[in-house]
Amino acid sequence: MHHCPGQFVLHIAAGPLILANTTEGGDPMPDPTLIKDAQDFFTSLARDNTKAWWSAHKETYDARIKAPALDLIAAMTPRLATGSGHPVAGKLFRPHRDVRFSKDKTPYNTHLHMMWTFAASGRQDPVFFFGIAPEHVTVGAGVTGFDKPVLEDWRRMVDLDQIRIGTLMATSSAAGFMFREPELKRVPAPYPADHPLADLLRSKGLVVRKDLGGTGDLADRLMAEFAAALPVLRMLDSIL
Repeated sequence: MHHCPGQFVLHIAAGPLILANTTEGGDPMPDPTLIKDAQDFFTSLARDNTKAWWSAHKETYDARIKAPALDLIAAMTPRLATGSGHPVAGKLFRPHRDVRFSKDKTPYNTHLHMMWTFAASGRQDPVFFFGIAPEHVTVGAGVTGFDKPVLEDWRRMVDLDQIRIGTLMATSSAAGFMFREPELKRVPAPYPADHPLADLLRSKGLVVRKDLGGTGDLADRLMAEFAAALPVLRMLDSIL
């Protein structure tokens, strides 16, 4: 989806319903203790990451982690979709790890991870995400990996629009957002090794994330942080 640089048109409509607990009126009720409950649960799991421990505590996971997480996804989805024309889909990641090609054979992830994908009719769809681990609680947004044509357009834009993009990156950093480490060791040709935005040229995607702070309603806090990440998504939208 191409637009003029700086123009961000993200149309989101309510996507497929996610089954979750609801109030008597049908509205999802996110659990205010989800963060604490998840951190406590995954801290214990990290000490004994075995099938036996998981089987003994699966009912706790289903009731105190999975169900409230689905409620949060269901509560956030229509808020992200308000006044829009394209679908947004929420996803809760499975707790089971794929250990087929990993030296680490522990069977379960020790964190909770969910995301919302915006089908904005472009070449790739940006996402918002939220994660809870024993040591941190994180929110973020972006595209984890650009397809080859998008990656080429990304590098051209970084090179041609250095001032705007550099300013945006500095502003995002000042707001507390962190950027993923570049995947490439060297700046790709034909760009110079000392390019002012070398780190962005060495990146195969763009994701910003920050620790979630504050108190109060979790959905409200997430919406505030996701809104703060929108300038980065506006910039990405010009190449998607």
